[in-house]
Amino acid sequence: MKEKFNILTSTCVPLPLENVDTDQIIPARFLKATTKEGFGDNLFRDWRYDKEGNKIDSFVLNDPTYSGKILVGGKNFGSGSSREHAAWAIAGYGFRVVVSSFFADIFRNNALNNFVLPVVVSEEFLAELFDSIRKDPKTEAEVNLPAQTITNKATGRSESFEINTYKKHCLANGLDDIDFLLSNKDKIEAWEEQSK
Repeated sequence: MKEKFNILTSTCVPLPLENVDTDQIIPARFLKATTKEGFGDNLFRDWRYDKEGNKIDSFVLNDPTYSGKILVGGKNFGSGSSREHAAWAIAGYGFRVVVSSFFADIFRNNALNNFVLPVVVSEEFLAELFDSIRKDPKTEAEVNLPAQTITNKATGRSESFEINTYKKHCLANGLDDIDFLLSNKDKIEAWEEQSK
């Protein structure tokens, strides 16, 4: 079981770039591992570090001004190849939520499978959230999974977001697909008995 998701209030890390693809999220050369450990260290590796391995101070993850469990990305976040490692890297870094006005479908599903909540908002809401963070890096957003709302605490503006009912249940209860099946073991066994 993973940490249950209910209401998350956090500062945000802004990445106002469109069309961020999975190769930028986690470069292909890091895909050799088969466990999820260590991927957060290489999140946005080629943007965070130069070829000699030195931090690039201008990149947002290296800027101590910004921190939090919410990554705010531009439109079309997670496009490109279907690598689940991109979601592993985002989760491994410590993000619980990614906000964008559009996600690639495969990325959205991979994120949910790794207990990262992808929140789709309008372009207007996204622009306002970026503006609030730019004006005050301590700006918080509240992501309320039960109500399916996100609120910009600086302006008080809220929007609703969509989530699959099953995935919402799994996030709220800290269950992956196997945990979910095991939690229904009694029902499955009862059905098997009835079907004999």
